[in-house]
Amino acid sequence: MGRPQHLAYTRQIAMKSWRKAVVGTQATVGEAIAAIESGSIQIALVLDDQNRLLGVVTDGDVRRGLLRGIALTGFATDIMNRTPVSAPATLPREDRLHLMRQRSIKQLPLVDEGGHLVVVETLDELLEPRHYPNPVLIMAGGLGERLGALTRDVPKPMLNVGGRPLLETIVRNVVQQGFGNIFISVNYKAQTIKDYFADGAAFGASIQYVHETERLGTAGALGLFSTPPDLPMIVTNGDILTTINYGALLDFHNGTPAEATMAVREHKVHVPYGVVSTSEGFLHTIREKPTESWFVSAGIYVIGRSVFRHVTPRVSIDMPTVLERVIADKGRVAVYPIREYWLDIGRLEDFEQAHAEFHEVFP
Repeated sequence: MGRPQHLAYTRQIAMKSWRKAVVGTQATVGEAIAAIESGSIQIALVLDDQNRLLGVVTDGDVRRGLLRGIALTGFATDIMNRTPVSAPATLPREDRLHLMRQRSIKQLPLVDEGGHLVVVETLDELLEPRHYPNPVLIMAGGLGERLGALTRDVPKPMLNVGGRPLLETIVRNVVQQGFGNIFISVNYKAQTIKDYFADGAAFGASIQYVHETERLGTAGALGLFSTPPDLPMIVTNGDILTTINYGALLDFHNGTPAEATMAVREHKVHVPYGVVSTSEGFLHTIREKPTESWFVSAGIYVIGRSVFRHVTPRVSIDMPTVLERVIADKGRVAVYPIREYWLDIGRLEDFEQAHAEFHEVFP
């Protein structure tokens, strides 16, 4: 199965533009001015040799520096704003827009936890509708056995949640965020899904189907693409309710050298007892009713073209195994913590929770 041709990805053009605005710590004021003019985002970004954001230089900074007697051959670090407004790369789009409006700024550097620059968001980009040619693969071929009788006649992604199929909510959310090139992997009661969504035109998308004639695990459908997509692909399980910003996830991935990115969420477990640790048979410490937390896979990924070579056509494989193969092959897998609403509908209690929360989360 091939991938349709697409127009140039405007987001990548914008990213190239801000990269032209980057200067190093030894850059002169004159070089900062040139970066401002060539970068077309009206600022220069001063980064250290580890890609950490140290400050920004605006036209106003340049003018004030010249008035102070700093020559064009002086260092840009002498005139830069050392405390620019920035935000975590995982900050949702709506929050980024609110921050920029609140602080009256037109550019917002987005950084990772180590302060490394990931991308620069501009107000114009946030206000314009965004359209991504990147494909989205929704894994909807599972049996949903843990839901018992509910999935006897209906595939789990087609269960009614909030007055419509769960899969419809996923599709509409993806399309609303600017992704119209959708693939749906199907297996169990595939025709039910294909009849409902057809070619996707009714949902504002182009939908194609990856038909698994046998169960291939959570990543086996990747092996059914005759030609891997040129652009990074978003892959999501078809039984997840979430408000994740797929565009922000993709931006994060594009700003890393990783072959793949896994979205993760924090999972906490409260232990209702005193947890004891021992040393050589003697009591060492007691932690009274602690809460433990771990990052767990959210079932949402971005995968690059190189990942597909780790999947054998028509052989069952799960996504964790694929990512382990990437790492074993000296590749890198980035991790993207999500803070948005997320619910995996795998058990009956999750299904009931989804019903109770749907209209509050998806008004």
